[in-house]
Amino acid sequence: MTPTLRTERLLLEPYIPEDEEAFVALFQDAEVSRWMGDGPSSEAEDRALFGRLFTKVYAQDLFAVWAVRRDGLLVGHAEIKRTDAVDGHEIIYALAPTAWGTGLGTELARAVIDHGFETLGLTEVHATVAAANEASLTLLGRIGFEHMRDIKEDDGSTTRVLTRCR
Repeated sequence: MTPTLRTERLLLEPYIPEDEEAFVALFQDAEVSRWMGDGPSSEAEDRALFGRLFTKVYAQDLFAVWAVRRDGLLVGHAEIKRTDAVDGHEIIYALAPTAWGTGLGTELARAVIDHGFETLGLTEVHATVAAANEASLTLLGRIGFEHMRDIKEDDGSTTRVLTRCR
């Protein structure tokens, strides 16, 4: 379910157990986690999440989840999965701040989108992005995503639903 993908500068491949420390460090980075899910989690929660990648996601072949590497180092995380929030397949990606501003986010998002269209046979892919996350909104707009609607969150914030058609 999680094939290895290559871009010009990135390697996307399934996580291995030895990635735990780098995974936790990525998800514990405040600049990264503020845009992921419901925001920062505890270290214990991130370790449990990493464990579930193996015991649940990979074991049951639920959806594609990648460790994103550049020059052998873990620099990000990506996935594509069906979610009820968008009633379709959603892409999720994160990069370490050291990789920001280098075009790697665009490269990563395109690789996951291409997988959705070419391998999964999707006709559209979605992304949900915090309205305040201007960098991701700009990146996704640049590669063809269109704003479809807003979701008002319980905490009063707004999440934008974006869609790209094949």
